[in-house]
Parts: sequence; structure tokens; C-alpha cells
Amino acid sequence: MNDHEVHEECMRLLQDGMPVPAPAAFEQGRDFLPLGLDMDGDVAVVTFLHQWDTTAAAFIEGWTFHRRDGEWRELGGAAGSAPDEPLARRSSGEMGRHLMKYGSGRTVRNANRVLPWGARWVNEARLRASAEVARIRVGKRILDVPEHGHVAVVWGARHGPVIEALAADGSVLDAMDLDRPAIPARTQS
Repeated sequence: MNDHEVHEECMRLLQDGMPVPAPAAFEQGRDFLPLGLDMDGDVAVVTFLHQWDTTAAAFIEGWTFHRRDGEWRELGGAAGSAPDEPLARRSSGEMGRHLMKYGSGRTVRNANRVLPWGARWVNEARLRASAEVARIRVGKRILDVPEHGHVAVVWGARHGPVIEALAADGSVLDAMDLDRPAIPARTQS
């Protein structure tokens, strides 16, 4: 996948949204698979799983965007290693909790400013949700968790949001403050 293909696929996903259900396997001739998409006002993140061949390690990357003058503009991206069997959903027992952050990135959205201070950032986190998690709550936004369990979260605020893992019945299974080390799971009463 070259940079042009990445950009085109990101623009398509930003326009049309993620396919439902989320892709669960690589298409013939493509070495990437869209994993997640999140939008928060004028910022967005798109994540992909890459597997060049069966001998190379897979990796997951996230690309951030800022909408200005009605147009999405690519800001940059970050990537990291994918877990073993990245498309297999794990239980909270296997993962050690219901939510796990395995990657993050940060890009500046006003790089054209004249003075060095006053930078405004777009932040993204790549999370894996256990099999028990149906949705995650990010502030007032509710994001469905795809079958593979990978979720991307974006924010433009100075401080990271608190993410809550929700069961199918809406009960909170776990919480994670993206500004701090993981907070322990809430106990069920």
C-alpha cells in the first residue's frame, strides 16, 4: 500500500464510514484492512491493519485528519506492532481487563502558525476491547466495537477523555482515562 492508496482509502472511509460489518479478512491483492474510524467534530482518525506477507510482522497504523473549510486534511500518522492473531477477539480473562491501549499518536493541526507557541493537537489512541464489550463511550459519543475488537478514538481537547467499556445491556465493564495510567475496572454490584 503506497501513500496515495492510504490517502484515497482514508478519504473514502471519512466520506462513507466504516463498512458494516467491519472487514474480517484481507481482500485479494490488498495488504491492508481498515480497522477503525472515529470523528469528533472537526478531527478524525482512521486505523488500518497491514500485513505485507505471512513472514513479516503485522502492524497497525492510525492517520489523523482535521476538517477545514469543509475538507478533510491529512495531518500525519503513527504505527506500531499488531498483536498476535490481530483479528481474533480475546476475552477479558485473556487480556487481563476489558480495555487495552496498545498505541497512540499526536499531530499538530495548526502547523502554519507564525509563533511557536499556541499549538493545537489532534490525539488518537488505538484500543482493543475484550469479547464482552459491545460499545465504548467516549464522553457523549457511543462507538460500536467491531467483531475484531479494535477501536480508534480521536480527540482535539487538551486532556484525553475517559473511555468506558459497555456490555450489550449498557452496563459499564471497565474505564480508562487516556491521560493517566489505566484505572481499575469497576466491580459489578
